[in-house]
Parts: sequence; C-alpha cells; structure tokens
Amino acid sequence: MSDEIEDKPQPLLAHLMELRNRLMWAVGAFFLAFLFCFAFAKQLFNLLVIPFTWAVQWAGLDHRKIELIYTAPQEFFFTQIKIAMFGGLVIAFPMIAAQIYKFVAPGLYKNERSAFLPFLVASPILFLMGGALVYFFFTPMVMWFFLSMEQSGGSGEASIMLLPKVSEYLGLIMTLIFAFGLVFQLPVVTTLLARVGLVTSEGLKDKRKYAIVAAFIAAAILTPPDPVSQIGLALPTIILYEIAIYCARLVERQRAQREALAEAGDPSSSGSA
Repeated sequence: MSDEIEDKPQPLLAHLMELRNRLMWAVGAFFLAFLFCFAFAKQLFNLLVIPFTWAVQWAGLDHRKIELIYTAPQEFFFTQIKIAMFGGLVIAFPMIAAQIYKFVAPGLYKNERSAFLPFLVASPILFLMGGALVYFFFTPMVMWFFLSMEQSGGSGEASIMLLPKVSEYLGLIMTLIFAFGLVFQLPVVTTLLARVGLVTSEGLKDKRKYAIVAAFIAAAILTPPDPVSQIGLALPTIILYEIAIYCARLVERQRAQREALAEAGDPSSSGSA
C-alpha cells in the first residue's frame, strides 16, 4: 500500500483554509521581495543597461555616452515598479513554488511526489538559463542590430541616433527573458506529458516539421520585429524540441524497463516512479 494517499479526506472548507494560508505565504514573500527590489530599482535598471553597453562597444561606438530617456514625468517611476515586480517574482519564486507543492503534495501518491519534485527544481533552473542567454548574448546582439541603423549625418544627411526610452528598453528585455524562459520549459513539459502517456517520442518526431514552423511563428509573435531576435529565439526552440524528443525517449525506455521487471516478478518495480 505504498501508493496509498497519506492524508485523510478533508471537507471543502479545510481545503479553502489551506489554500488561503498558502496564498498568504506566497503573496507575503512576493510583497517583501517587491519592496526589496523597489529600494534598489535604479541599481537593477543599471544592471539591465549593461547589455546595451556591450552592444555599443560591439558597434565601435566606445566614445559615445550611454543615454536613455523618458518622455513622461511618471514613466521612469512606473518603470521602476515593473523592475521591482519582475525582480520580486524571480526572488520569491522558490517560496511560491514551495507553497504550491505543499498544497498539492498531500493529494499525490508517493511515487507521484518523487516524480514531480525534480521537475519543480528543474523548471526555475531552465528559466534562469534562458534569461542568462538573453542577458549575455541576445540583448547585446539585438541592440547591436538596432545601433547599426544609425546615421551619422553629414553630406546633406540627417543625424539619426538611437536614444531608447527607459520603459521601452525594459519592455524589450522583459519580453525576451519571458519568451526564452518559457521556451526553455519545453523539455520539462514534454517529459511530464510523456510520463502520463499524452505524447510519445515517435509522435514528436513525426510532428518535427510542424514544430519548426510553429517555432518561427512563435518567435515572430513573442520577439521584436527584427530578424536577429526572431531567429535567435526560433533556433533554441528547435534545439530544445530535439532535447524534448530525447527526454520522451528516456521516459519510454524507463517505462519499458519497469514493465519488463514487473512481468519478471520483481516486486520493487511496482512502486517506482
């Protein structure tokens, strides 16, 4: 009876009280992290400007002063609020995820719990990997592409310079981070679906050509309208799709091994994840 649910059935009111407590812990953690990030919002924004500095260096404009502007009195204030919300969500995510797990775990079997926990750990790590790729490579590359469109003036030409607005620059980085972070969840989602039998490695392989088209369509929707960022998101998506096929194949191989052990009469195979 190792797979038996440990907790006893509870009335609806008890579940609602438990949900309220978990939400209070999650919201409280986010609020404290928000206040902390808002206190250092300008410093955090300066960190986000560093990729723009790298792009200026790549474009050979080292002599140029890094300038961003805001055109409405309240614009930079609301930009700092967005930074604080984004940073607060990142910092508080471990607590939020822990509260979700504590609320859901009592209703899971032991083998389901042991299978669910690694994905709960892998998901934020993969999201941070996607965000790091955006910060250290794609944001400088995208800004370098936009800087290449500048016009120095002279010979009857107008001088055209890139002076990003603080809100639009933050929006660009946040869009890229969320897009890459979500795409990097593809192996996790696919592995979970393979575990419950909703997808197979062969099915994913057969739909590869459709996935490639969908990757470029999603990149065109989620990223700014420039080829650098769109191709930059589509290519990792395709690579992650191939990794997802491999993960699904591993799940199927493990399931086949468990079934073979079960047919051979090995009692230890029946309760494994």
